[in-house]
Amino acid sequence: MSSRLMPLVHVLGGLLIFFSLTYLMPIVASLIYADGTWIDFVLAGGMAFALGTFLFLLGRPHKREIKPRDGFLLVTLAWNLMAAIATVPLMLVIDELSFTDAFFETMSGLTTTGATVLVGIDKLPPAINLWRHELNWLGGMGIIVLAVAILPLLGVGGMQLYKAEATGVNKESKLTARVADTAKALWLVYFTITVACILALKAVGMNWLDAICHAFAALSLGGFSTYDASVGQFDSPAIEAVLIAFMLIAAINFASHFLAWRQKSVTAYLHDPEAKALLGVIGVSIFVCAAYLAAFDTYPSFLTSLRHVAFNLVSIATDCGFVSQDYDKWPVFVPLWMLLLSCFCASSGSTGGGIKTIRALILARQGFNELRRLIHPRMASQVRIGDTFVSNSIAGAVLGFIFLYVLAVGELSFLLVASGLDFTSAITAIVACINNAGPGLNVVGPAQNYQALTDFQVWVCSAAMLIGRLEVMTVFVIFTPDFWRP
Repeated sequence: MSSRLMPLVHVLGGLLIFFSLTYLMPIVASLIYADGTWIDFVLAGGMAFALGTFLFLLGRPHKREIKPRDGFLLVTLAWNLMAAIATVPLMLVIDELSFTDAFFETMSGLTTTGATVLVGIDKLPPAINLWRHELNWLGGMGIIVLAVAILPLLGVGGMQLYKAEATGVNKESKLTARVADTAKALWLVYFTITVACILALKAVGMNWLDAICHAFAALSLGGFSTYDASVGQFDSPAIEAVLIAFMLIAAINFASHFLAWRQKSVTAYLHDPEAKALLGVIGVSIFVCAAYLAAFDTYPSFLTSLRHVAFNLVSIATDCGFVSQDYDKWPVFVPLWMLLLSCFCASSGSTGGGIKTIRALILARQGFNELRRLIHPRMASQVRIGDTFVSNSIAGAVLGFIFLYVLAVGELSFLLVASGLDFTSAITAIVACINNAGPGLNVVGPAQNYQALTDFQVWVCSAAMLIGRLEVMTVFVIFTPDFWRP
């Protein structure tokens, strides 16, 4: 086992050294806003750098090329290690914050879940709020995907990491010839759209700090806010409209954004079956749910219902997690439908979580094919998505993924129920966490947060967030006996 782990220690050290640079942003913010936390971030960054250097040197004699199976273990360890070290500034600044709650908060940030155990967010020092949102933004495209661009400097190839962390069905396809160039291309698009979102939010009335934080959360589909009331604090249709647009952009495959930018054309979107399905399902759902609320006289007019449904449904369906209304008080069909959408609406290659649209499309078409075979037993039919035929191996992988996804939701939900949480709160908390969507219903609803959970329940939800962000199989494969065999 040591021969398996020691080469990874070297890479983990390099990643942690790189991660220590991320503390510079909140240090600058602390100096600008004079909130007095800069010394805490300097200390935390120094600890990350020191630990990273120690691990880097400890594992250096064992340095070798990462094997494919190593990528899964490395990604899982790296995500946990960075979430753990990111707790330091929170614990230094926020009195009486336990490691359990701090770890939940940072794991929620890095996995772009947006669930929180903190209250009084409005009163947090600006640098702390920026740190939470920076974790969102970094986790959005994936710290590991960013790191593959610098791994050659460590003498370690990055393709195995990219395959382990990148989302979607077909991880073999690349936008560029080299994986490092692929990572750089994706981050360039991600950064550019983030800047556009910051400027748009500033133009419709946010101050610079709120604009930066909410842009980070919107593009990462992370859902953190600088206020306890989330986006409801602003009560602004213009702000909601801007965020809706950028949440939908973030939910579309970033490879399509890159191709559209490179080709200077929207053709890439027209040829993206996920984007068309995502926008179609969300568009129809908005009007149906708004009409449903109007029928129950939830709001004074259909237009008011349309406004609030549009924002909150897009936010939950794309796995962002912003809220502007306490939709837990709506007729139960609507919030349950929103949580169902969170399971599959985000595209592969986006910053969202869940099953992903492409897997849902493959599963649905495979199901219809099986129905047709009952009528025409000798029919030879292969699943096709757009102009591409789906191989049997990919279709099988999709079925396996969805089985493990459902199994994880069921088992983790029953763990929460067994620990004393009511069933609705338990299952919606796990669905929200494994989809990286944020709020659930009842105890963990949009007007509440996860503070009411016990330590055990918080750790279960933290595990669900990690499993969901790393796409289930990346984590589960580590626990198979074959993984540890030579």
